[in-house]
Amino acid sequence: MAKKKEAAAPAGPANAGAVPQARLQTIYREKIVPELMAKFGFTSVMQVPRLQKITLNMGVSEAVSDKKVMDNAVSDLTKIAGQKPVVTMSKRPIAGFKIREGQAIGTMVTLRGVRMYEFLDRFVTVALPRVRDFRGISGRSFDGRGNYNIGVKEQVIFPEIEYEKIDVIRGMNISITTSAKNDDECKALLTAFKFPFKN
Repeated sequence: MAKKKEAAAPAGPANAGAVPQARLQTIYREKIVPELMAKFGFTSVMQVPRLQKITLNMGVSEAVSDKKVMDNAVSDLTKIAGQKPVVTMSKRPIAGFKIREGQAIGTMVTLRGVRMYEFLDRFVTVALPRVRDFRGISGRSFDGRGNYNIGVKEQVIFPEIEYEKIDVIRGMNISITTSAKNDDECKALLTAFKFPFKN
């Protein structure tokens, strides 16, 4: 008696195994890259500036007198970034602030890939519009090497933070590192991502 043929396994979706992409990653690839190539006359996609990493840094000077404050800061930054931050230590003693060498003084996290794009999306479309009396961000906070820094005064502008559950209002510094060769390229890249520059 002839053996029955085994049914072939159903084919998976065409994009099975593909790395999931954030919304802004797709926009960058499909829209921003061609725009910047035309604007700057680039001949190769590799010349187009791209985001490399976003670093969030929260100074916690109060942690010198109360260690629980650092735990709360780490918790806030974890919610905002979607990734566990590291605690930063002082490299040298500062007598005026009663800080010893090796003492915890802040917390920071570096975002890359999908998490970086997802954070940027939330920051531009949700968090910045929640800033009180918001009139745009400075177009001059570039470092001359194609990177951008912005200070945030209150962590409560991020929707992940519940106002009733915070211990204290604390700010942070956000550093955006790009592959741009100069400030003009970096500004054009961030403008394409809908950064609301006021100048």
